[in-house]
Amino acid sequence: MSEAYARAGVSQRAADDAVEALRRSLRAIDTGRPSRVVPLPGHYASVLRLDDGSGLALSTDTVGTKMVVAERLGRYDTIGIDCVAMSANDVICVGAEPIAMLDFILTDRADPAICEQLGVGLARGAELAGIEIPGGEIAQVADIVSGQELGGTCVGLVDLDAIVTGASVEPGDPVIGLPSSGLHSNGYTLARNALDDISPDDGRLGRPVGDVLLEPTEIYVRAILGLLRSPVDVRGLAHITGDGLNNLLRLEAEVGYEIDDPLPVPPVFDLIRELAQVSDDEMHEVFNMGCGFCCVVAADDLDAALELVRGQYPGARRIGRVTDRAGEVTRA
Repeated sequence: MSEAYARAGVSQRAADDAVEALRRSLRAIDTGRPSRVVPLPGHYASVLRLDDGSGLALSTDTVGTKMVVAERLGRYDTIGIDCVAMSANDVICVGAEPIAMLDFILTDRADPAICEQLGVGLARGAELAGIEIPGGEIAQVADIVSGQELGGTCVGLVDLDAIVTGASVEPGDPVIGLPSSGLHSNGYTLARNALDDISPDDGRLGRPVGDVLLEPTEIYVRAILGLLRSPVDVRGLAHITGDGLNNLLRLEAEVGYEIDDPLPVPPVFDLIRELAQVSDDEMHEVFNMGCGFCCVVAADDLDAALELVRGQYPGARRIGRVTDRAGEVTRA
């Protein structure tokens, strides 16, 4: 577990324990009728059975403490893209096509100017993901929060026989990595702790640090839908967020992963490592380290898959392979 992240104020172990406590209560729900839930334990999105052939995929998330950066810089026009990305990128991991999202703004007071900027980002994110945002909610709760938080719930449609669970992943399958645009929306508590004394205008990363920190999360929806609609045998899809490439272990198959040719690491991660004095292992536990999404495909389909995703992500490449060492992710 990341010691530096815990010192900065975020304990992943506590979060895991909290989620399990919630699950214990939620498993006791009795609606009086057969459950519509398609069992996908640990996966990125939940799926409800609509009828014998179709399902509704759902995922919810927030932009987290990246909002603190937006508040400090007084720039809210891109943070909505992050909000869409965090949920839509999860929905595609089960093979679903995202169709809509509802946003939720938690604030101490509703500020029209800020909400307008948030709306600009949400609209742009929706266009990139190919979804609609038909509604949402603003809650003014000054007794609870100071500032604002932005979250959303994305829904998508999937044929029940086309759900990508990762169950068909097998040793020898190649893992394709798609580049991230930077930090995305994870690890900002540690990032801010490391970079707090640096001016937002500092240009040591080639452009202002503030711009680097607000770089929107990449939305992979269109590239992955293109892959899913092709003849390629797509066996597993993983959105690389907090916990880094260990997110691959959320796929259903009892396998491991060897990352022998990782994608280049953007300079911002090296700066955080240096200033926070964080080990390489800890960095990989907290951040995406340059890889924002992974696709596991059949070995015979590697070239075809790369040709498809490189249409939008020229830097995409095979970064590793599946192994028979269940539950283990190793890096070269």
